[in-house]
Amino acid sequence: MRWDRPILTDSGGFQVFSLSSLRKITEEGVEFHSHLDGSKHIFTPESVMKTEEDLGADIIMAFDECCPYPSTYEYTKNSMERTTRWAKRCKEAHTTENQALFGIIQGGFFEDLRAQSAKDLIELDLPGYAIGGISVGEPKEEFLKMLRYTAPLMPENKPRYLMGVGTPDYLIEAALAGIDMCDCVLPTRIARNGTALTSHGKVVVRNATYERDWGCLDPECDCYTCKNYTRAYIRHLIKANEILGVRLLSIHNLRFLTRLMENIRKSIENDCLGDFKEQFYKKYGYEN
Repeated sequence: MRWDRPILTDSGGFQVFSLSSLRKITEEGVEFHSHLDGSKHIFTPESVMKTEEDLGADIIMAFDECCPYPSTYEYTKNSMERTTRWAKRCKEAHTTENQALFGIIQGGFFEDLRAQSAKDLIELDLPGYAIGGISVGEPKEEFLKMLRYTAPLMPENKPRYLMGVGTPDYLIEAALAGIDMCDCVLPTRIARNGTALTSHGKVVVRNATYERDWGCLDPECDCYTCKNYTRAYIRHLIKANEILGVRLLSIHNLRFLTRLMENIRKSIENDCLGDFKEQFYKKYGYEN
């Protein structure tokens, strides 16, 4: 890959969630059929550990089950307890010392299950912990409630990772809750749809209004795309299905979010993250 920086690999647990019509979950693992050719595959905690170790990532995730929203209490409890058992098997199968194995706290939207999941996983004394199973289609108030409840349950002296979160407002809320790391496909996914995150809100560059717009995507951005290409040209690339258009928008969106995180870190250092949130929400039209 020629990427000499930290790499994190997921376990496939979210794919188990997203391919729900093609899989069967048992205590041993997950059996599923490929959406490409129908071939059968089996994921187990042990096989997932082998794959992640072979990939050589710096942070590897334990195999988990991500509950859909909404789910019943009984289903969520059984899923959470299975996730804990799988985490124990992952720890036993994990052999590479220079890879940090993170456990994933599950429990859906039930506080007592979240608390039990966190307690059981912390007893495994893993290098870091993640919150999984939120930001799966629930209302924002439900997301915030469970985030703010779960984060304080996690060790203060180990990395706290919130999985599947990448919109600017959710990143700010995560930082306020005490989260250290987030991940999301959002910056590249919306790039494929011709959308850019900018300091003046979202720009859907494929729209006709940008056909002869010779300005850059975002005058306040210092990325390669904004330094070298106009909105009109990027729109032409997107409309022509040229992969360069998606690449340029991806570069820009990633830079927008890394700058956002830089500003969040500065605000934490200056003890003014709450003020930063208020200003950001007002500028972008987010609701508190």
